[in-house]
Amino acid sequence: MDNAIEIRTLSVVFSSNGRPITALDSLNLCVPSGQVFGFIGPNGAGKTTTMHVLLGFIAATAGEARIFNTDVNKSIARQRIGYLPEHPDTYKFLTGRELLVMAGRLFLIRGKQLSDRIDEVLSLVNMQNVSNRKIATYSRGMMQRICLAQALINDPDLVILDEPTGGLDPIGRMEVRRIITDLRARGKTVFFSSHELSEVELVCDHLAILSKGRLIVQGPTSKVVPQGESLEKYFMKAVSNQ
Repeated sequence: MDNAIEIRTLSVVFSSNGRPITALDSLNLCVPSGQVFGFIGPNGAGKTTTMHVLLGFIAATAGEARIFNTDVNKSIARQRIGYLPEHPDTYKFLTGRELLVMAGRLFLIRGKQLSDRIDEVLSLVNMQNVSNRKIATYSRGMMQRICLAQALINDPDLVILDEPTGGLDPIGRMEVRRIITDLRARGKTVFFSSHELSEVELVCDHLAILSKGRLIVQGPTSKVVPQGESLEKYFMKAVSNQ
């Protein structure tokens, strides 16, 4: 099986008041293509830092990361990615539909193809009825949905989601699970972090647990979590030993 993401001995060190802070410490990670991969860990474990390296937002101090066998330092590596940040924000003076028009044009999608794609992603996130409202009037959950639609506008092969169910009610979380499983059924790779471990357990084929910038464990969910034990219970034991 090919890998959507390959990370080898990746380290990120920041400076704070002249002192080095290690955010990632020789991380090795492989994310198989066409799978849903849960990337979990306590606050400050390095999950978002890892995502930001993959997205080209920050540079690694050492090691390398590749997306579909392309170095993340090359801009072409990001053409096949859709990304939803933990705290999505956008141009509130636009309507939801106008935001998607702008996002689609950035990917050189035009005309009927863009119109059809916008209708498709709006339906996917259940925002058809409010797409002509100003984003400034959206609730936090609605903002999460429209930004998820924006992340999917280019029909990406790899979808990176940082806390995708944040701000959503139980129905919204269920819809996000449906979207994730639909993406997998279409052969897409979903790489996401979440503190909602029950959500991870329900949808993930593979998972990795990170703590203090180091990988604790990775593998198929069914093999990582002992039979008869919940992911939450296993997670608490795993991180408490670090």
